[in-house]
Amino acid sequence: MTAVPTKTVSTTTPSGRKVSAFMALPAQRPAPAIITIHAFEGLTDEFKSFAPYFAENGFVALAIDLYDGRVGQTHEESFQIMQSLDAAAATETAVAWVQWLRGHKETTGQVGTVGWCFGGRWSLNTSLATPVDATVIYYGGVDHTDVVLESLKGPVLGHFGRDDKIVPQEQVDHFESQLRSADHPGEVHWYNANHAFANLHGGDAYNEELAALADSRTLAFFQEHLGAKASA
Repeated sequence: MTAVPTKTVSTTTPSGRKVSAFMALPAQRPAPAIITIHAFEGLTDEFKSFAPYFAENGFVALAIDLYDGRVGQTHEESFQIMQSLDAAAATETAVAWVQWLRGHKETTGQVGTVGWCFGGRWSLNTSLATPVDATVIYYGGVDHTDVVLESLKGPVLGHFGRDDKIVPQEQVDHFESQLRSADHPGEVHWYNANHAFANLHGGDAYNEELAALADSRTLAFFQEHLGAKASA
């Protein structure tokens, strides 16, 4: 893989808030776009690194920040920031970035979302708030109602751990049944792992082998539904 250009970009939401994100560009453009959404710690270097990863594989990638620059330094601080999140503002931010990417000269207009933990929930939230072309969820909460899910448009891919106590299997099974009942395209993969198994800084929960497998499935999913070729 070759190095890809990165930069910080900004836009203004309909309510007048200025928001920033970390952008990475593939060699071949225009290209389909992917929004990445950080876990509950905030937009750390780890979650910024997914933008160059997807750009190396042929996508315009945008690591958005739903915390407006705040990053938790401890588990407790991260939890407090997450709990204080203004959901309406976060939704506005995510939708603004989807629209920004759809109209960007470097993109084909196709947009997918992916997120981890807190970001997994918000990957789905974003897709419920505005149509996107593909949605990926890494062990994010999916306890949404049947009525809300009626607004979901694009296909969904989920990665979940069988030993996850934060997002229990019963919740995911119900979500999967909702997708089937609506005849909505979606697939769920189960891993013999705990919550945050794909988080490099997830401590004992991190599983390098399973993380690589989940990432390869995510990449194939986006390539199928968005279309992109790896950069030279």
